[in-house]
Amino acid sequence: MPIPHSATPVAPTASARVDARPPSSPAAGATAPLLQMPGAAPAKSLSPVPADAIAEGSQNWEVEVFFDGDCPLCRREINWLRKRDRNRKVRFTDISATEFDPTSTGKSFDELMARIHGRIPSGQLIEGVEVFRKLYAAVGLGWLVAPTRLPGIRQLLDLGYRFFARYRLRLTGRCSAQTCGTKQA
Repeated sequence: MPIPHSATPVAPTASARVDARPPSSPAAGATAPLLQMPGAAPAKSLSPVPADAIAEGSQNWEVEVFFDGDCPLCRREINWLRKRDRNRKVRFTDISATEFDPTSTGKSFDELMARIHGRIPSGQLIEGVEVFRKLYAAVGLGWLVAPTRLPGIRQLLDLGYRFFARYRLRLTGRCSAQTCGTKQA
């Protein structure tokens, strides 16, 4: 069941990009213009790239992850990945931020909430377990990725993630009549 977001559209702002590096991070607050997605409408300053990421060699990031910052389990995984992202290969975008505008993804808010999505530098969107494979490889845990592609293991992980994605609001205690489609008497 789709999750309602906002009744009124929110104009994107520079703060919609939630990279949330610790304030002590050298690039905290420093931003640069967006990288243009091929074939997309002109960028709207939805998610600025940290200035040092561009200065170090244009597209320094390997994957952008669109995550639900209101999900406690998702937030725990994202925080764990942030700690391991020493080379700043991941762009973290919180889709639950009120300033977030999904138009740059070509997906609706409900589609982004239904399962995890990512974007690689070419602009291609990825989703599901493949996002985790790219994230783990980007933070130096690529050795964990190869076994997830083996027959049987791949299908089991895909099935497990589909189950989690479908029931994550219920599993994380965020169910309501609107978000989980429960019937009210």
